[in-house]
Amino acid sequence: MKLPKEIVNGFIIFIAIAIYFLLMEALNLAHLFYLRFLNVIFVFYGVNKTIQQNLNEGKKKFISNAISALFTSVVGVILSIIALVLYSHLQGGDAFVKSLSEAFLFGGNPSIDLYSISLLFEGIASSVIVTLMLMLYWNNQFSSD
Repeated sequence: MKLPKEIVNGFIIFIAIAIYFLLMEALNLAHLFYLRFLNVIFVFYGVNKTIQQNLNEGKKKFISNAISALFTSVVGVILSIIALVLYSHLQGGDAFVKSLSEAFLFGGNPSIDLYSISLLFEGIASSVIVTLMLMLYWNNQFSSD
């Protein structure tokens, strides 16, 4: 059984983000919040790969490519958040999330659930932005309906 390219590329996004964040943790760079924003590079890579594969397969409809690209990035986001929840529980639960939130955008004392839901919304918003940027980049390759 062959998995759809959107799931495969979403999984590639997830693996790249997981390795990146584990490497940051191992190098004791996790407290540098601006390095966390670089994970968008992996999202751009995965979404761009999906669009290129669609174009190579002759799929030139704008809407179907946009949905495919968005689905790819959302798969990566959801898998990453599931992994973050599991990793947070292994690292001490809410205390670990509190240490993350001190160096990031959250104030107060967020729980794992609140932190994860917030990152889900941020991840979906980022997915939409990345998808729109790449669809504009590849716009001349698509046929109009």
